[in-house]
Amino acid sequence: MSEYIIGNTANDVWIKAVKQLDNIDELLPCRTGKMYEIPHTFITINNPIQKWIYSRIPPISISFALAELVWIVNGKSESKIINFWNNKLSLFSGDSEYYHGAYGDRIRQHFGFDQLERAYYAFINNPDTRQVVIQIYDTCIDFPTEKGEPRDADIPCNICSILKIRNNKLEWSQIMRSNDILLGTPYNFIQYTSLQEILAGWLNIEVGTYNHYSDSLHLYERDKKRINIGILDNMINSDTLSVSKDVSDTLFKEMYRRMELIVNSDVSEEDLIKLANLNSEYEAYNNIMIIIVAYAARKLYGNNLSNKIVELCTNNLYKVMWKSWSIR
Repeated sequence: MSEYIIGNTANDVWIKAVKQLDNIDELLPCRTGKMYEIPHTFITINNPIQKWIYSRIPPISISFALAELVWIVNGKSESKIINFWNNKLSLFSGDSEYYHGAYGDRIRQHFGFDQLERAYYAFINNPDTRQVVIQIYDTCIDFPTEKGEPRDADIPCNICSILKIRNNKLEWSQIMRSNDILLGTPYNFIQYTSLQEILAGWLNIEVGTYNHYSDSLHLYERDKKRINIGILDNMINSDTLSVSKDVSDTLFKEMYRRMELIVNSDVSEEDLIKLANLNSEYEAYNNIMIIIVAYAARKLYGNNLSNKIVELCTNNLYKVMWKSWSIR
C-alpha cells in the first residue's frame, strides 16, 4: 500500500509526514532500534525553492545543512571538514578519514565521471531526454554481505536521482531506500532540492516539482517523544541558487576553500569576519557563507562574534532558523 503526501513547501510535507507517523501504533524491529514506519511513501513538493523545514523541534542546524551542501557540490568525502559543522556525524556514518557513502563523491567522481556535469550537457543537447539518472548506490560496495551485515557504517540512503525537463522546468525525482523523518528527511530535502535548483540555474530554466520516494519513511521509537512541530508563521526563503554554471563552480569552490581554511588553520576573530564576507554580486551565496562562518565563530569564540556575523545575512529565514538552533 502506497502513501501520497503533497504540499507547496518542504515544511508543509514534513509536517504532514510527522502527523501520519504519529498515528501509527505498530512497532517494527530494525538494526538500530524499533521504529514506526510508513512504507512506499511518495512525497511531492510543488515549490522546492522553499526547501527549509523550520517547524522541526528540535530545530535543524542551518549551518550544517549549508556546509554539507557546499561539501556535496564540491564532490568531497573527507570527514574532517564536514565533521567540524556536525561533531555527531561520525556516530552515524563511522569514524574514518573519508565517508564511504558521501553523496558529493558518488555524484561527481565515484563512478568515473561527473554525473551532475554530464546531466547538464545532456540536457543542453537533448532537453527531451528521459535517460538522465544520477546513480548514488553502488551495489559492488554497498550491497550487504551474505550474512546480511552492512558493508560499512555509511551506506547511502539515497539510491538515485531521475531528472527530466518538462514545460521548460527541471523536474527532480529522488529515490530513497530508507528515510528517518527526524534526522534524515529534512537534510535530504535540502540536499536534493538545492542540486535541482543549481542545475536549473546552469540550464537557465525554472525549477519544477521535487518528487521524493521513500521506501521506508520511519520514526524511531526512541525519538517519538523528542520530535515536535513548532507553531511558526510561514517563512519565505528569499534566496535563489540559480546562477550560470561558471559562476556556480567558482563560488562553490571558493566557499569550500574557506571552509578548509577554518578547519585547518588557527583563524582569529578578524579572520572569521573576513571569511564570512564572500563579497560576490550574488546575495544568496553571500548568505550561505555568512551562516557557515557564523557556526565556526560560535564554536571558536562564542555567541557575541557569531551573532555579529549573522547580522550580515539578508535572508530573514536563515536568521530565524539560526536563532532557533542557537538557543535550542
